[in-house]
Amino acid sequence: MTLAALSASASFAADAKVGQATYDRACKSCHGLDGTSNPAVAKMMKVEMRNLNSPEVQALSDADLKTVITEGKGKMPAVKSVSGTDADNVIAYLRSFKK
Repeated sequence: MTLAALSASASFAADAKVGQATYDRACKSCHGLDGTSNPAVAKMMKVEMRNLNSPEVQALSDADLKTVITEGKGKMPAVKSVSGTDADNVIAYLRSFKK
């Protein structure tokens, strides 16, 4: 029974490699290749984007990051094309930015 539970939880683990493909498609244009943000977009939106590799962003829980992705925050709109498992995979990829 325990082995089955462990196998089931392993199959639900987020996949950073898949998350990178989703990030490249849905996030990179604003947040840059490595999470350091696109200055032209920040200037156009008149915002200061936090680097996704910053301690402040990396300290957010996965649930908080998922909320930002799926519901938006401030001037960042919800990313309608990223939800559920896709969001979990993007978060796993964002964690790889941690310094």
